[in-house]
Amino acid sequence: MARTMQNFHMQTQQQRIPSTSIVKRQEPSSIKIEATVAGQFLRKLFQIVFFIQLFLVSILVIVLTIRGLIYAGNTNRFHPKKWYPPLLVSTASAGIVSFIWQWICFHYPSRAIRSAFWVSPLLTCAAGIVHVLIGSPVSLAAGTIAVVSGLIQSLYACWVNLRFDYATKILTVSTSFPPEKTATFVTVSIIICVVYSSFLVIGIGGATATGTAFDVLFIVLILLTFTWSMQVIKNMLYVTISRVRYMNFACGLDMNTQIAFRDTVKYLVGSVCIGSALVPVNGTIRGSARAINLVAGDTDEFMFSCANCYSGIASTLITYGNRWGFVHVGVYNKGFVQASTDTWELLKRAELISLIDSDLTGVFCFLSGVAVGSICTIVGGTWTLTVHKSYATEVSIYAFLIGYFTVRD
Repeated sequence: MARTMQNFHMQTQQQRIPSTSIVKRQEPSSIKIEATVAGQFLRKLFQIVFFIQLFLVSILVIVLTIRGLIYAGNTNRFHPKKWYPPLLVSTASAGIVSFIWQWICFHYPSRAIRSAFWVSPLLTCAAGIVHVLIGSPVSLAAGTIAVVSGLIQSLYACWVNLRFDYATKILTVSTSFPPEKTATFVTVSIIICVVYSSFLVIGIGGATATGTAFDVLFIVLILLTFTWSMQVIKNMLYVTISRVRYMNFACGLDMNTQIAFRDTVKYLVGSVCIGSALVPVNGTIRGSARAINLVAGDTDEFMFSCANCYSGIASTLITYGNRWGFVHVGVYNKGFVQASTDTWELLKRAELISLIDSDLTGVFCFLSGVAVGSICTIVGGTWTLTVHKSYATEVSIYAFLIGYFTVRD
């Protein structure tokens, strides 16, 4: 393993940023971008699309809110005072719990790891029970999925229990000496997520008030842009911290985090937007492929061949879009697809893929999101179940999504 890590380090050093693009402490950035015309066009296109969709969705939310309030004033079908407070309080709860959880992760990594793996199943089952009590068909389906998911999480925690110590060491090293103002950036990102979520919730409430077929489409569009935007916020920090860490690790320089973030905003938003769209999809496909392989085994030839084919597709997709590619985006200023490909090839040559597959930090982040999302579901679901049962299903689902993405940022 030591020789493998040494070879990986030597390969990384060979790709070091040219000296002309090194950013010294407190000096203006001289970040150097080298990309093909097609790559630059794609980055710019995604950047423009991202900001345009933010603008258009903002207008849509305002229009839906005004229309919904007017409609609610003329009919008794929608009750804003019973729909908005539970969801807005759930959003605030997501922010508060996220602050607390980030503090625990930085100061007590060992407790954080174990809490995520043992508390998340309990909270997931509790959220499932809330859905079952609501009683609607959609809520019963969600409740069943939540309870089964909680049981699977418990079994998984028992299975990987022996790897907790290694995951704790990884998290401890990662959080021991954070770059300057990291806590400030994390705090601001959580606040932005809470404010942005609250803004979109108001628009969803306006669409719910009228409840036409177009309003359902509007809600789906708002949720999609919400998901993409939250991923972009998270990955902007990921890219920024990657650049700062690399400059310290490889060049011995303490790069100003604000300058690194300014570089990210100025040059790398397009790449981050592309990665934020690709990584969740590819990650889901690869995770499902691994699960199918475990279930299929090698007893049934047909199942084995189907699982093997699906696994091959997942392996191909993950090569062109993986979360480790964000590191090369921040360090070498590459396009996301090229960064993902180069990073994956480095990991394969260093024979680290199996180590990555057994790493628990990604699962830890996922379970943290599930736990906070479940807390928000319990808060919003029980409140709505008490005041207006017909709103409980949608409020619980929206609350879960907000809690999940807020803590992941």
